[in-house]
Amino acid sequence: MSKLCTLSEAIQHYVHDGDTVYCAGFTHLIPFAAGHEIIRQGRRNLTLARATPDLIYDQMVAAGCAKKLIFSYIGNPGVGSLRIVRQQIEAGQLEWEEYSHFGMISRLQAGAAGLPFIPMNQTAATDLERNNPNIRRVIDPYSGVEVITVPPLHPDVAIIHVQRADANGNSHIWGIIGEQKEVAFAAKHVIITAEEIVDEAVIRSDPNRTLIPELIVSAVCHVPHCAHPSYTQGYYDRDNVFYLNWDKISEDPATVKTWLEEWVYGVKDAEEYWQKLGEDTHRRLAVRSKPAAPVDYGEY
Repeated sequence: MSKLCTLSEAIQHYVHDGDTVYCAGFTHLIPFAAGHEIIRQGRRNLTLARATPDLIYDQMVAAGCAKKLIFSYIGNPGVGSLRIVRQQIEAGQLEWEEYSHFGMISRLQAGAAGLPFIPMNQTAATDLERNNPNIRRVIDPYSGVEVITVPPLHPDVAIIHVQRADANGNSHIWGIIGEQKEVAFAAKHVIITAEEIVDEAVIRSDPNRTLIPELIVSAVCHVPHCAHPSYTQGYYDRDNVFYLNWDKISEDPATVKTWLEEWVYGVKDAEEYWQKLGEDTHRRLAVRSKPAAPVDYGEY
């Protein structure tokens, strides 16, 4: 049965007040359009989890969606702080829980594997242990060496942007691979947003590129340009100008409110947002074709 629906329908059905939401993607494939739809639908008291929060969570925190942030590394990549998140944490208005990158991914691996915890080698990040009671130490029963452990993470909803998917949710990803597979298997529900919806035969033609299988997918949404201002490998480039501009916008709460009114509440969906960006931005972010060498799987 087809799992195709609009992004608005997927968020309405699967994202509820108080949920733990994980918007996946590392450097590229960050589902900004899904974050904007969550803002439009007025979700509140969310726990936002993500290895690198990026601007998507700065915007969602600014819109009042979040009560807590679970993260590793926090910042506007290549620019500086996530001003809004930092201000709210420092003011005691936003709960937070911090891990190392490996600690965060290990939590997802434990969640995906159904483990009660997962061990890691000791790190130099002892401050994280002092400030996060979820990071604990146990004795390795084989070597007698003390190791660090973290508990599993089971998001209520994982939102994953992909280059292409079929109507059932089988999804291809290429370029930089982040934590998409781990969070998909750890989450209770998975929403796929895709640049393209393709026939199942296209997915089956390259099975090794199928990072997310249909059996764990709840909804599939056709959302071209979903990742802007991050990028989607092979489709459009990262909007570095936007990241620089956001640093200035986020200095002033009134400017942030104006931006949200114009670019989130003031547009109905991702397509209208993309068109509003204009042809000059479209041309600036256009990428040239660079296909990979074909693979011949053979036939028996």
